[in-house]
Amino acid sequence: MRLRRKRIKIRAYRKHFSLRPVADRTGVIRPGDILLFCTFRDEMIRLPYFMQYYRDLGVSHFLMVDNGSDDGGREYLAGQDDVSLWTTRASYKGSRFGVDWLNWLQQRYAHDHWSLVVDADELFVYPFCDTRPIRALTDWLDVSQVRSFGAMLLDMYPRGRIDAVPYRQGQNPIEVASWFDPGNYMIEKNKFYGNLWIQGGPRARAFFHEQPKKAPALNKIPLVKWNRRYAYVSSTHMLLPRGLNLVYDEWGGEQASGVLLHAKFIDTFTAKADEELTRRQHYASSVEYEAYAERVSGDPELWCKWSEKYINWRQLEILGLMSKGNWA
Repeated sequence: MRLRRKRIKIRAYRKHFSLRPVADRTGVIRPGDILLFCTFRDEMIRLPYFMQYYRDLGVSHFLMVDNGSDDGGREYLAGQDDVSLWTTRASYKGSRFGVDWLNWLQQRYAHDHWSLVVDADELFVYPFCDTRPIRALTDWLDVSQVRSFGAMLLDMYPRGRIDAVPYRQGQNPIEVASWFDPGNYMIEKNKFYGNLWIQGGPRARAFFHEQPKKAPALNKIPLVKWNRRYAYVSSTHMLLPRGLNLVYDEWGGEQASGVLLHAKFIDTFTAKADEELTRRQHYASSVEYEAYAERVSGDPELWCKWSEKYINWRQLEILGLMSKGNWA
């Protein structure tokens, strides 16, 4: 495992040479700041709300990697005082889907900081997030001597066709995609890394119903008290050292956990799926996007009679999708 981690870190070092700084404001990062890391491409329509959402939670500084955007997102972020920005036109697939780039940036800047790694279409929800800033969570985790915090990816979608209601720049995407699957999830323990592997939800139901084991993984560990010795192995699904993956008591339990509201399925999705199918820069030669294209072209609707409308984190806890554990 140590050798594997060393190889991952060497790979990240090599891949960082493709990153070109656009706005390096890392000098303003102070001890104790909560940092957010994100790789994006052509997400200008989402960025204003994304930035405001995480600022309101209490994120201190954003370290962003632009992978060849041409929609103005890079220029928008370059003008934000709390953003450090790098750009690259190197292969997203060749960087292990951005993992190498972010591993390097975390090794360089996140040591001894709480680090939150999310995509531009993910909104982090944790217990009491409506009344407590993210620092309240990280302070409690520090006191509890917990160094990693798990969150299940929860796919959100509209009622009706996903392209029926246009999403406006700066809008909360959950106003458009406000429904989710309350059940329909499979859990399996990864014996090698120790993390739980979660699949299911609308993507398994609608896109991979004949082969649900090929559905995308929904388990993530987005929040970590980073140390330069750490490394993500595959997206934010798992890390090394392996102890960081034990974010749930076995088979769920009551250890505190959160949710990432995944607002992929809005009216911009069809064009995005077509682009990614052409680029072939995603996992397994973009087999996921092949499934999307096949289904969306015929019937772009994910809502079903079992769908539930999102209200708040307490609803998700009642449904067993997250837990406040012993955080009172």
